[in-house]
Amino acid sequence: MSVDILIKKIKEKNNPTVAGLDPLLSYVPEHIINECFEEHGKNLSGAAAAIYKFNAALIDELSDVVAAVKLQSAYYELYGWRGVRVLDETIRYAKEKGLYVIADVKRNDIGSTAKAYAGAYLSGADVGGEVTPAFDADSVTVNGYLGTDGIAPFVEACREHKKSIFVLVKTSNPSSGELQDKKIGGDAVYEVMADMVNGWGEGLIGESGYSSVGAVVGATYPEMQKILRARMPRAYFLVPGYGAQGAGAADIVNAFNKDGLGAVINSSRAIMCAYKKTGDAANFAKAARAEAERMRDEITAAIG
Repeated sequence: MSVDILIKKIKEKNNPTVAGLDPLLSYVPEHIINECFEEHGKNLSGAAAAIYKFNAALIDELSDVVAAVKLQSAYYELYGWRGVRVLDETIRYAKEKGLYVIADVKRNDIGSTAKAYAGAYLSGADVGGEVTPAFDADSVTVNGYLGTDGIAPFVEACREHKKSIFVLVKTSNPSSGELQDKKIGGDAVYEVMADMVNGWGEGLIGESGYSSVGAVVGATYPEMQKILRARMPRAYFLVPGYGAQGAGAADIVNAFNKDGLGAVINSSRAIMCAYKKTGDAANFAKAARAEAERMRDEITAAIG
């Protein structure tokens, strides 16, 4: 199962963290931007080239520290087809470096369209009767609020292609409670979604005891993490909200099980932009590594 692959990488590096590669051009050091603008022009091609050069340097420096990288597709789509090409190139390079790759796409739709999304990011595209990998991530984030017919194609991709998914359950944004905290009978909507995640994950439990159908549970709601950890004991949690969104190590402890597993904690801007605190843009990748190591040490100490 894909979740077993993720857990193996976490154990190898003693690090339950994910580096988010969600790059705006303003995050990229000026010397890289200038080099790429000179070569490709001050246009979308130049911007995309700068972002890939930035990403590749970060991957080189982080690949022996973090278990996984997460790429939020919006930051690549912002630059049009050139940015989407960089998304594909970054996924491929990260996998070459042995990293588990989570495509943060939050996709879903009716069944037939969901199947196309699952094919694009997980299972591959049918090209003349042969299935050919497209973006070929190890995992994707998905929106479960369309119900089972929108999730089933992703679950099938998990089963057939050793992939995983993280279903939005309790997100980290401030307004998430407008819907997710509403009650259905005696349960909050996010608790109902948690029960659905359990159901979708049946039959996808790996040797580790965890399911390849996981859940997105925000670091900014530690008490709700506790509720959801009890409700989904075998679902792996992808936990956004650490670092730039304000959550610290103490806020993510409830996402883990007593075995020290069960969650991966994401940090994006704090790692990518660490060099802005040091003032040393020439060594931006080493600054990112230092922040990733600091994060690792803080979190592993917090969870024991």
